[in-house]
Amino acid sequence: DKARDRDKVEKLRADVVRTVDDGRAVVANIAGTATDTDGNTHSFEGGHYISVVGYRDGGKIVTIADSANPNQASYRMDVDELARWIASRGYSS
Repeated sequence: DKARDRDKVEKLRADVVRTVDDGRAVVANIAGTATDTDGNTHSFEGGHYISVVGYRDGGKIVTIADSANPNQASYRMDVDELARWIASRGYSS
């Protein structure tokens, strides 16, 4: 249901803003493939952990710290895309 999905994205956005403003990161357990704001795909079919370490535009764009690829240790992603990426796994703030 779209309203419930929107509520989940809004909660994630608010959690990221609050947690990062508090000097901490949000840890997300993701699975599948997502595309960052530069158009690069990040694929972890077996699951993977990432950290959300920053944001801009009030949390609409988030900064991801990812240990999987040293050549791209951080990237930005739309919070809606992040929400889809973690939907099957979850996160903790």
